[in-house]
Amino acid sequence: MSAHPRPIPSRRPLDRRRLVAMVAVGALLAYLVQAIALPVARAEAVTVGSGSYAEGTPTGGAVPTECNNTPITNPRAHVTANFPAGAIPTNDWWTSLLWRKFNCASVSENLMAHPLAFHAYTTGLGVSYPTTASISGTATGVGEYHYNYAEDFKLGIAGLDADGKVDGYSDWTVSELWTNGGSSLRTTFGHGLPFVYATKTGGNATLTGAATPTVWSNANAAIGYTINGHDYAAFGPTGSTWSVSGSTISSSLNGGTFFSVAVLPTTPSSSNADRAAALNAFAPYAHNHVTGTKVSWSYNEATAKMTATYAFTTTARQGSGTGTVYALYPHQRDNLAGVTLSSYSYTSPRGPMRVVVGSSQFQTVTTFNGVLPQLANTGFAAGSADATQLNGYVSQVAASDPFAGFGDDTYWTGKAFGRAAQVAQMANLTGNTAARDTLVGAMRTRLTDWMTASPGETTRSFWYNPSWGTLIGYPASYGSDTDLNDHHFHYGYYVVGAATVAQFDPSWAAQSAYGGMVNTVIKDAANWDRTDTRFPFLRDFDIYAGHDWAAGHGAFAAGNNQESSSEGMNFASGLIQWGQVTGNTAVRDLGIYLYTTQASAIENYWFDTDDEAFPAAFGHSTVGMVWGDGGSYSTWFSAEPEMIQGINLLPSTAGHLYLGYNPSYISRNIAELERNNGGPATVWQDIIWEFQALADAPTALAQFRSQAGSYAVEEGESRAHTFYWLESLSGLGTVDRSVTANTPLHAVFVKNGVRTYQAANMSGSAITVTFSNGVTLAVPARSVASSNTTVPSDTTAPTTPAYLTASGTTATSTNLSWTASTDNVGVTGYEVLRNGSVVATASGTTYAAGGLSASTTYSFTVRALDAAGNRSSSSTPLSVTTSAATGDTTAPSTPTGLAASGTTSSATTLAWSASTDNVAVTGYDVLRGGTVIGSTSSRTYTASGLSPSTAYTFSVRAYDAAGNRSAASSAVTVTTSAGSTGIDATSRIQAEAWSGMAGVAKETTSDTDGGQNVAWIANGDHLRFDNVSFGSTERRTFTARVASGAAGGVSGLVNVRLDSLTGPSIGSFAIANTGGWQTWRTIPANIQATTGTHTVYLTFDSGQPADFMNINWFTFS
Repeated sequence: MSAHPRPIPSRRPLDRRRLVAMVAVGALLAYLVQAIALPVARAEAVTVGSGSYAEGTPTGGAVPTECNNTPITNPRAHVTANFPAGAIPTNDWWTSLLWRKFNCASVSENLMAHPLAFHAYTTGLGVSYPTTASISGTATGVGEYHYNYAEDFKLGIAGLDADGKVDGYSDWTVSELWTNGGSSLRTTFGHGLPFVYATKTGGNATLTGAATPTVWSNANAAIGYTINGHDYAAFGPTGSTWSVSGSTISSSLNGGTFFSVAVLPTTPSSSNADRAAALNAFAPYAHNHVTGTKVSWSYNEATAKMTATYAFTTTARQGSGTGTVYALYPHQRDNLAGVTLSSYSYTSPRGPMRVVVGSSQFQTVTTFNGVLPQLANTGFAAGSADATQLNGYVSQVAASDPFAGFGDDTYWTGKAFGRAAQVAQMANLTGNTAARDTLVGAMRTRLTDWMTASPGETTRSFWYNPSWGTLIGYPASYGSDTDLNDHHFHYGYYVVGAATVAQFDPSWAAQSAYGGMVNTVIKDAANWDRTDTRFPFLRDFDIYAGHDWAAGHGAFAAGNNQESSSEGMNFASGLIQWGQVTGNTAVRDLGIYLYTTQASAIENYWFDTDDEAFPAAFGHSTVGMVWGDGGSYSTWFSAEPEMIQGINLLPSTAGHLYLGYNPSYISRNIAELERNNGGPATVWQDIIWEFQALADAPTALAQFRSQAGSYAVEEGESRAHTFYWLESLSGLGTVDRSVTANTPLHAVFVKNGVRTYQAANMSGSAITVTFSNGVTLAVPARSVASSNTTVPSDTTAPTTPAYLTASGTTATSTNLSWTASTDNVGVTGYEVLRNGSVVATASGTTYAAGGLSASTTYSFTVRALDAAGNRSSSSTPLSVTTSAATGDTTAPSTPTGLAASGTTSSATTLAWSASTDNVAVTGYDVLRGGTVIGSTSSRTYTASGLSPSTAYTFSVRAYDAAGNRSAASSAVTVTTSAGSTGIDATSRIQAEAWSGMAGVAKETTSDTDGGQNVAWIANGDHLRFDNVSFGSTERRTFTARVASGAAGGVSGLVNVRLDSLTGPSIGSFAIANTGGWQTWRTIPANIQATTGTHTVYLTFDSGQPADFMNINWFTFS
């Protein structure tokens, strides 16, 4: 990642092909240089129960460094006396304000707060609203997208030139102070805040633009202006005036000492009236300065609901107002409770951020679907061949030191703990108590060593650095000392190991024994106790962003970053297990808060399952790393697709079942891996199989069986665990999120209509677990139990649709949209009600309402349906007032006589009688399930891309030149035919098996599979393939086997089109000479997500008349 080099490589060793993908050998050398031994005298050990840690730094150990690899002797050099006492917060989005890692002359690096970004200088605070993604790399290899910092203006005061210092912080805001003689400037800014709040003494307030501002409002102590296409408003005290000179806006603030500036949720296409409306909406909160932010959380064990409250403290600088304006990330919006979203939103690297106006707090409520220390033994009957094979694998692990070959540093020791814990749990559940006891004993011994700082010890011990307020394990690795990187990654494995030991030896885990020391290690990465100032509150977790950050300093141009989200979740899962087995509900509930919040963030920002976060041109369905300003399909250590994608899948445990929440996404993720890799995984196969098993375990198990003796085991894995995982999930099916339990240690699966209930009991006494649907399960001591039942009839209604909004309202129509409901089985549609009466049923989350009257207020609600006929409660009513009549306000008459004909398995032709209008009918909208799918000026329309044997509901409405729309016609229901078996889009489709063609011919091929290929392809030629079934799973990749012996300078383009030879291309790739007409290459290309059954056209275009390619076969994935 040359654009954002990191001096320290990540957490994996260099094996096989990894050297070529490292940042550089020089980066490793830089690490070795900065890790120079610091012979600091060792302090006496601090006792914690039977355990202990040392203070200071061991001989040969390293400490955090700054520019020129210089050890930092005073971490408080860049904070004020007002900065809170105690530990120094690190691993945050704003940490570079106090840690000048690479440039001692810089006040900060770029600070990605979202929606705004900042950069601190000696002359003030740079402000940017990044709205355009910069994309580099390729869609099939390493690639990145970044919403780069591009400064709009600098906020300051006249004459300011001083080093900034951090004056305070709260859970997701920070305050920076500049003091320059008799002048000072203090700014407060943070996550989700469109405002920057400032107080000052001395010179006039200044806003110095990167370009000359365009002023569109200047009244009532506020100025509205535009720079670089972004709209801002600055607010001063009553009586203030703002003046513009060149590129600088300034104000004396009428002698006042405070002001604020907000980025407005408008776009370059907004009118000045829209800009003024946004300014007026924000103005009542401009002087309610946010002076504090705080999160709290509560877990309801009976309902398995985690409620988190995010509170803003405001101070009224003028008047007595309360409330503020803030923007929510998608993961917060998806789980929102207690507030109403406005229609405003901002662009961000995480997708749209919806705005709340006038509130002081909000809540998120998430369902916790549980974790397990291990899956129950459901696949290995005693005496079976599989049980014998598994027992052999388990015994192999237990027969040697489980820590041998891993290294003594905190990361690789952690990986060894993770591997041993999984195998020990399996051994316990399969009756191999000898292997269990051996592995638990080895972990207990190694943990006791690490949790004890013996006199003179310099390795396998934790050392507390009181200057920073951090606990560093030595030997450290990958910057866990010099950069304070990755503590949650490393220490999470220790916590999982400790929880496993505690399950079988609770006396070892007592607070008075070694449990107190384990809790101390946890507090370093995630201190839950605000009164314990030895460590910062939730060091590694970004509370508002919803996920961890890996870099301690965060001092990159792209902001902070995190690679392995799954190792962050391993830490959270470890906390849940440790808290449960030791009876520490504070730690357990912290783990559940981290787990539920990050699961949603990972789904949105690493996997982008809703297609909201990644720019369309990025071309990837996942990222290996999230950056403050974007994401990258890459890692710190490898360019191999298996590792880029696999780093967010390991370790694979029953504490990582969140990876199975969306089985359809798993198929999409693996399809990308195989596309980019040119085939199935060749490294880290076990990690990929274990992920695949959460959607399709039988296929993954078959791959394991065929390669069981030959594949290279990932360093933290074992054949024992992989076999156990794949075999177990083959019988269990997929994760069922519709049922929860009254213990955090649970999971529910479903396969072919049969649910399997599992629960763990890490205590020494039997328990009974109750699931949310009334099923109970007896769980023996120190075990995991399993039972299954047939899924009962569905009596559960879907959840209520939320955030009903209207857009594009005219005198006679409006467009409604809402967020999707969820259901224990599945939502089948939505009823739209107008003034309390059902007017339509929509299949999606939008509805185009027509036939309305001008200047009339309507009340709309929506309720969800499922296949069993259950209906949700109606949504919160939405009041919509149509615009006033201007000119022609008479809508056309409603179309009649709608009928369908010529219905096939993939299309139908609709026809209807003409509408009339007082002026003229100009066209008709065609609606499917209440959503407009097309428009036509004629009275017929062919709806294509339909699925076989599926019922669809169509209606039409007329419109005129003034935009008036009639009510929708009576609906017609059309059921497509079953069709023939057709062509499976995911099969290898032979090009010579065309249904139609123009300009080509067949010839014998010398390609590996023999047969024929299609040849003599030139500009304007095409191939047609009828009845190609893509199924219900979205296909996003087109791959073709092609060859070319074209002369130099001759090339062409292959386009994929659906249902029409002249329809839009859904994907393409270019081809030139491959080395000969029978020199074959396999070329992948991204396509638009496609489902259903279609006629596929391959069209060939070239700027030269000569033949330019041959094609043998193609496929979709």
